[in-house]
Order: sequence, then structure tokens, then C-alpha cells
Amino acid sequence: MPLFQTIQFNENTKILIWKITESFDELYSQVTLKEKTQRRLDGMKSEMHQRAFLSVRMLIQEMGFTDKDLHYDEFGKPYFDCHNYISITHSYNYAAIIISEETVGIDMELQREKIIRIADKFTDYECSYLQPDFTDDYIKKLTVIWGAKEAIFKIRNEKGISFKDHIRVEDFSLNEKQTSASLYFDDLILHFEVHYLEIENFTLVYAFQK
Repeated sequence: MPLFQTIQFNENTKILIWKITESFDELYSQVTLKEKTQRRLDGMKSEMHQRAFLSVRMLIQEMGFTDKDLHYDEFGKPYFDCHNYISITHSYNYAAIIISEETVGIDMELQREKIIRIADKFTDYECSYLQPDFTDDYIKKLTVIWGAKEAIFKIRNEKGISFKDHIRVEDFSLNEKQTSASLYFDDLILHFEVHYLEIENFTLVYAFQK
């Protein structure tokens, strides 16, 4: 399938989403990989993971980049040599990237009841406004919170950051599609602008460091 959706957030930021329907061979035939990337691909045991990995390469090609332009630092955070920031996510049959001149992070999650069982692992501050009624809206809110914290973690990418103890997501409405969050870690306090939307039964969340 070609590019599923493009979101032009502002003149400096674009989000591209790919719905993975192609086979491994179809995707592989359309990308050119550097040797290091090929070794990484060969080491993946899951074909679904491989297809998601290749879909990300399709997305960066849509933006005029190639695999040779994409690098990873020692913590696994992706970056380009140019001034653009990039963040990557994939979940089941979706892959997405966000490219911006601002510092950004992105996450995509399937909305699942399982998140209720693990809510106490990543929420604390948010319990002041969450109402655990176990409805679809509760699941969606938890998924936004998890996605926001994942996106913020991708921005900072520092060892020791706890979703539960260090990242706070402010109260929000599912209809408003925007909230704010903060990171309190060691002596560091950072603030973030968070946006979210639903795509089928998935939640896409992206965050900008203020």
C-alpha cells in the first residue's frame, strides 16, 4: 500500500504514516540499504518487525531522504546529519515518522484492554484526574498517557527515566487532541506540548519539547 496518511502539522513539521500491507519482498525491492542497516535487518527474527523496519525506510524516502542519511546514536535514537529531527514508531501493521526542525518524539499504540492491567506501572500524577471506569474512553486515555510518555522518553532518551515517577501528563479531553506534559528528572525540568489522534483503533501521539 502506498503512503497511508500525511499530516502537515506546521511549516516545519510533517508526520507520515504507512499501513503495512506489502510482503517483505515487495518492501525490500523498493529500498536501498547500507551495509550496517542490512546486518540489522538480517538479525531480526520477526518478519513483521522486518516489514515495519523497511516501511520506515519507505517513509523517509517519501521525504527525500535515504537510508544512508539515517543514523542512530549509542542509545538507539535516530538522527539525520542535517538540521531536521526525526522520531520513529511502529505498532503492528502501522509505521510512522515525524520530521521537524523542532525537537520531537512520536509513538503509536494499539488501544487494548491490557493497558488497564499495567496502568499502575506508568501512572501516578495522572491518577488525580483519571476515572477508572474501564470503558473505552478510559482505555483511550491511558493509551494517550502511555504514548505521551513514550514520545517524551524518545526525545530525552536518558537512562533512569521512569514513566511513572518522572513524567507527568496534564489532564486532557479526548476531544481536544492536545495537552501538556513535564519531565522532572534529577535537577532537570522540561515541558512538552503533546498532540494525539486516533487512526482506526490505534492512538498516535507526538510531543514537542518547549
